[in-house]
Amino acid sequence: MPGDLDTQYPDAQSSPGLALWRASNAWQRRIRAALAPHDLTHVQYVLLASLTWMDRTEPVTQRDLARHTELDVMMTSQVLRTLETKGCVRREPHPHDRRAIALHPTAQGIELANQATHDVESADAAYFAALTTTQRESLTDGLQQLASRARLP
Repeated sequence: MPGDLDTQYPDAQSSPGLALWRASNAWQRRIRAALAPHDLTHVQYVLLASLTWMDRTEPVTQRDLARHTELDVMMTSQVLRTLETKGCVRREPHPHDRRAIALHPTAQGIELANQATHDVESADAAYFAALTTTQRESLTDGLQQLASRARLP
């Protein structure tokens, strides 16, 4: 019969998947708006900020960065090329592995990552302000648990 959805939920509001979808879309709109003045897409920001963070301790390869961000290696490669063209990332021979290339944020990339991070964190704070500290911590724990389970074979 038209309009008769066979679902376990009594209404759409009861679906955790739909709630996550709606919350994620609303949050992503805020993040896109925060990143627009920096001329960065969300994935460009995630890779640049992650590289800037990771580069503090040891040389970072494309595979390391893809693993850290849980992005596909090919997508990581394409986005890194764009960031390289923008002058935010440079590639150098890896100091410990002749076969590998080490990625580094440029001074411009570090500055951009820090400026964008400030705006992203402000957008996060505004978005998550609707929750108490305890609710935010529970949400973060729950999302990390779901993400961790998704990594299992």
